[in-house]
Amino acid sequence: MGSTYKFLILMSLGIAVGWSSVSEAAFFGLPSGLRHRFSQIVLDTPTLPPFGHTRFCLRYPDECNVHGIDFRRRNIALTAARWEELNFINRKVNHDIVARVTPGNGTFDDWTISPATGDCKHYAITKRHELLARDWPSRALLLSEVIVPSGEHHLILVVRTKDGDLVLDNLNPDLRPVSATYRQYRWVRVETPQNPRFWARVRTPAVLRTVMLSQ
Repeated sequence: MGSTYKFLILMSLGIAVGWSSVSEAAFFGLPSGLRHRFSQIVLDTPTLPPFGHTRFCLRYPDECNVHGIDFRRRNIALTAARWEELNFINRKVNHDIVARVTPGNGTFDDWTISPATGDCKHYAITKRHELLARDWPSRALLLSEVIVPSGEHHLILVVRTKDGDLVLDNLNPDLRPVSATYRQYRWVRVETPQNPRFWARVRTPAVLRTVMLSQ
């Protein structure tokens, strides 16, 4: 068997293995020791939602209803089609909304779906709206508040799958596993999968904090 032929076989096997698992593709680039150990955010005690979200639910009540009820509360599989759909929505919304800084502390901001210009919350709720319209269940689409290194509060969308939680963010064009954001963001609170109107605090795994401090 010639060396060229052997090389082509090995390349074919490599491609087959590389694409046999969408979850592996999703977490490509993450340190191997952390790929699956911290792939979901951990919900802690209940907390109040952001005031802007309460006003958002009054304006868009259907956005805050439970969609795609599943009494077994299963997480959905991250198929190739869903991976592509998430990528498409993330990049499309990031492109369609022109970034605009919102003055003030955000308490009385209007959370508007699909505005021409907006900040992080407009990107996050628009992505969630688009995915709900494509029959994603609400239990998989969790708005979450984090704090960026500058100290500002920032809203993102977390998509929960059985392969792990992914972050859709207007500050990044790529989908990222939630564990890849722990160095960058301090997680504050998140919508609960059971009901979008209820929020919970986010707890960073203690083991992860130990790993980060030791590096």
